[in-house]
Amino acid sequence: MADCPAMMPEPPADEDAALMAAFGAGDARAFDELYARHHRALYRFVRRSLGSALAAQADEVFQDTWLRVVQARGRWRADGAARFRTWLFTLAHHRVIDQWRRSGRELSRDTLQSEDGEPFEPADTPWSHWPAPAGAAASHEERLFWRHAGQRLLDCLDQLPPQQKAVFLLHHEDGFSVDEAARMLALGFETAKSRLRYAMSKLRTCMGAYLPADAAPGSWR
Repeated sequence: MADCPAMMPEPPADEDAALMAAFGAGDARAFDELYARHHRALYRFVRRSLGSALAAQADEVFQDTWLRVVQARGRWRADGAARFRTWLFTLAHHRVIDQWRRSGRELSRDTLQSEDGEPFEPADTPWSHWPAPAGAAASHEERLFWRHAGQRLLDCLDQLPPQQKAVFLLHHEDGFSVDEAARMLALGFETAKSRLRYAMSKLRTCMGAYLPADAAPGSWR
């Protein structure tokens, strides 16, 4: 999807730890390398977590996250449960939640939607009749279809409650396991798994779950 970049490979955790240690010892170039490794994925996470309602705060949250990395350079220590990347995204998530609370939205009824009952599950594979992902050999209509589908997915993500969106982004876009995401969000594993299921249910419903008969690639203009 043109508007939904592919997940970047995760840098080796031990290299991140070594760079952070070097930065803590005074090597400014180590910070530059850490920033180069993670800034794109982190900014995408911040921007999509805040959504359109708080898009104007994305730069502030992003910069504040890196400022906290700088401030912690002499204290941070790697361990098995807190790789640098895990810690970095957890910092960003906390800053995102701070922004939602300041805005008065995070605790509103609109964002704390009920998770009672079973989420919608389609009868067969969702979107099974969509064309193959656009590649070098894709037709103009197929590329146009996926450009529209990518924008639609971003719009649907924007409608998720922040709590569900965070689990979805961490797991599906940034490659953290559900267990890692649960620990990052200070949730029980079953709660994180439930929120992920509800996020997927709402996205399927929002996206239409299946390609409607009148939404074949030739109908996208």
